[in-house]
Amino acid sequence: MTLSQLEYIVAVDTYGNFSEASTHCFVTQPTLSMQIQKLEDELGILIFDRSKHPVTTTEIGEKVIRQARIILQEKNELHNVVENETGDFSGRLRVGVIPTISPYLLPMVLKSFTEKYPAVELLINEALTAEIVNALNKDKVDVGVLALPLNHPGIVEETLYHEPFIAYIPETHRLYKKESITVDDIDVEELLLLEEGHCFRDQALKICKSSERELCNKSSKVLFESGNLDTLKKLVENNFGITLLPYLAIQYITDSNQQKLIRKFPEPAPKREIGLVYNKTVSKLRLIKTLKEEILYVIPDELKEAEKTMVIH
Repeated sequence: MTLSQLEYIVAVDTYGNFSEASTHCFVTQPTLSMQIQKLEDELGILIFDRSKHPVTTTEIGEKVIRQARIILQEKNELHNVVENETGDFSGRLRVGVIPTISPYLLPMVLKSFTEKYPAVELLINEALTAEIVNALNKDKVDVGVLALPLNHPGIVEETLYHEPFIAYIPETHRLYKKESITVDDIDVEELLLLEEGHCFRDQALKICKSSERELCNKSSKVLFESGNLDTLKKLVENNFGITLLPYLAIQYITDSNQQKLIRKFPEPAPKREIGLVYNKTVSKLRLIKTLKEEILYVIPDELKEAEKTMVIH
């Protein structure tokens, strides 16, 4: 029995098929299948029922895989002990980030992190909140960066910062002449939204004191819903409506004409809580804590020190 064999059976259980598991383990599928067969022969059991599609785990196989996960976690913990003592960090950290955070936060933090910890391999996966939670539960990612709270059993949540929303308003709009706007100024019928599944969409509707039913009754002949905030931003610039953006997006709006379209909310401004999430049993806690330190290092002080009023959940 080898640690590699245990990693292979855990990967098949996680990904549901031999092909994807072999890709994840960086071996060929025949090699992975052969090693799993050797382990089954050694134990005298079948871990997987290969007659079913997708492959399923046998009853005794589930118990073996459960124990294999514990053994692999202890192996990782051994590396963590050494890293904590020596200060040297290495290995792979798989990070899931929601789309309304990744294009604004990642450029800020990745350069600093990779320069300080060149031996750490960061694997970034941009995904929706539900997909990140599912990946955490299946051990496909080690940590997620998303909007809180989740309130999922077994998942730890750590707050990073509170990010205000900003409005993006075209020159032809009635609100353009106002230096700042309030949530009561926004008419949901004019609001360009992300498509369903994005928590940013739900938060935007809550800010406007609206509901899905009101949205469905919009009188406009054109209803825009996008999976990309940059698309909504361009629509605003072409006078199709207004939208809300996260505060960190401001630093990437450098054109003077575009900067004129930004409107902030007066305090207490509506904010979203951004944080890290990971499983209680995660074995890469030191790396996760290091990532948290680097994020807090690059985040503007006003977001770390912001009052927790009007946090939109």
